[in-house]
Amino acid sequence: MLDGFSAEHLARFQFAFTVSFHIIFPSFSIGLASYLAVLNGLWLWKKDEVYLRLFEFWKKIFAVAFGMGVVSGIVMSYQFGTNWSVFSDRAGPVIGPLMAYEVLTAFFLEAGFLGIMLFGRNRVGPGLHMTATAMVAIGTLISATWILSVNSWMQTPAGFAINEQGQFVPEDWWEIVFNPSFPYRLVHMTLAAFLTTAFAVGAVGALHLLRDRSNREARTMFSMAMWMAAIVTPIQIVAGDLHGLNTYEYQPQKVMAMEGHFDSYPEGAPLILFGIVDEANKEVDYAIEIPKLSSLILKHDLNAPMDGLDTIPDEDEPPVAIVFYSFRIMIGIGMAMLAVGVWSLWARWRGRLDSSVWLHRSVLAMGPSGFVAVLAGWITTEVGRQPFTVYGLMRTSESLAPVEAPAVAASLIAFIIVYFFVFGAGTFYILRLMNKGPGNAPPLRSEGPSRTAGITPAYQMRESGKLPQTTPGE
Repeated sequence: MLDGFSAEHLARFQFAFTVSFHIIFPSFSIGLASYLAVLNGLWLWKKDEVYLRLFEFWKKIFAVAFGMGVVSGIVMSYQFGTNWSVFSDRAGPVIGPLMAYEVLTAFFLEAGFLGIMLFGRNRVGPGLHMTATAMVAIGTLISATWILSVNSWMQTPAGFAINEQGQFVPEDWWEIVFNPSFPYRLVHMTLAAFLTTAFAVGAVGALHLLRDRSNREARTMFSMAMWMAAIVTPIQIVAGDLHGLNTYEYQPQKVMAMEGHFDSYPEGAPLILFGIVDEANKEVDYAIEIPKLSSLILKHDLNAPMDGLDTIPDEDEPPVAIVFYSFRIMIGIGMAMLAVGVWSLWARWRGRLDSSVWLHRSVLAMGPSGFVAVLAGWITTEVGRQPFTVYGLMRTSESLAPVEAPAVAASLIAFIIVYFFVFGAGTFYILRLMNKGPGNAPPLRSEGPSRTAGITPAYQMRESGKLPQTTPGE
């Protein structure tokens, strides 16, 4: 079935397949962990049972998503040794410690407090339980920080030297960690995770509002999600613009592919809204464009000249069509999110946030939009870096392990089968939980830690008023 593909193409497709599965779950768990911390804090502050029920509901979904994210991440990391051992050998002195720091800080922090957050409400005091919930949320953000530092270094390498064996060796860890694209990439990805969670939560709230407008849990989660959408989406658009300017400075051919600029423009470049990419003839057919707007966005000057891919050697060009289309999917979803956020503000001002059926239907349809946008953004980033693994310094073809195509094909087929079975089942379970909703009955709770050994003596229960003064048969 996979005859005719080289080992490099199969290894690249395998990594793309596994990383696509992996990025979905962390992008959800990062935002959901922070949402759980907010819900728990609101419960402790206001003592409103709605926040407690929402916390208990979403923590189950978080636990499943977190587990699938961990498993998919472990599988993905093994490919550095199986399919990309040359890359691991040459870049390992730089990226190895960064990935180890992620485990030693973020993963241990999350693992240490996760059990308390999930099962400890009635076993520890409210302060410790809140601390555990906050630590899990902080751990997810720290994890994203280290992983994005690794990825950003591969995009904009800095702070290194190359030794006699051709290895990248560290010279300045501050420059390695805080490389030129890292701050922009971290902000952009974190905000994307928050928006992904917001629209997933909003979709669940919209679903249950369509069934019952009086559902307090649905009204609360929908309102919170729409506040997030209305506030964070404009910030994300600004952050994305700054990220794009940084990318244009350090990876110009990626931006050329994103914009579809095969040719240079000496007097202002147009913004191509859409078109059909013809890579063979190096042109965009049926282009719908706005004259000179690309120069205004990227150089803040309508008439600023802009280089095109005709200034880049063919062997250094990224696959234009994939980057061009994935970038437009991401931007299109971002604009739709902005429209929904503005719509929600209008409905809130008119007092119709809980009764606007078409808004609820739109948000329900937008439920998966954050995941699609994250995938499109990662495709733009990673495919736009090609043909390099370490941008400008190490080609993908030079990074491959000495493996044969049939071996990679066999493992790829195994991954596809196992992933769709395991993660399909996990996703199905999450969707069932979402469809069921948080319910109406409040969960059991206590004012302090439960007794973990022995039985409370009867005389103590009588003194506390939980038993009458005389008990038959005592």
